[in-house]
Amino acid sequence: MAGSYTSREQIEVYRFSAPVAIAVPLLAIFLQAFLPRWLPFFATYIDLPLLVVIFFAMARRSQMAGLLTGVCVGLVQDALTQHPLGVYGISKTVVGYGASSLGVKLDVESVATRLLVTTGFYVVHQVIYFTVVRALVGLNLAWSWQRELGSAAANAILGIVVFALLDRVKQRA
Repeated sequence: MAGSYTSREQIEVYRFSAPVAIAVPLLAIFLQAFLPRWLPFFATYIDLPLLVVIFFAMARRSQMAGLLTGVCVGLVQDALTQHPLGVYGISKTVVGYGASSLGVKLDVESVATRLLVTTGFYVVHQVIYFTVVRALVGLNLAWSWQRELGSAAANAILGIVVFALLDRVKQRA
């Protein structure tokens, strides 16, 4: 079976203007903090900052950029929660690095790929978050595969819409 190979030179790398690179993550964090007041399910099932980290990391295709995006978004999100600083920072950093690494190897413009990648990274994020909160912080959280997989699917579907909107602000590097 012959596989297709895409060389590193054939992969499109995107960049974002400074206002977009700053405003989009801040808007996602703001919406994540305030939408649950009117839509209570939003706090439980949706993670907009994670979707932004995945999108930027896959579009830039640079592990360092993905890592920095994840840590910055995670730390700002941590600052708005009651958890110790770094809980979201750690999990989003790992996801940013992983998404950028995968972005180099996959066609991340495909809807099917975006669905699968977002679902997978949501679960990875939650496993890391759960592990850090239980092992390092000492909080007693309950894990529910049913809830996490449902949330992963909801984030993947919302991710398709968010990614399509964010595709409009990409610039070729």
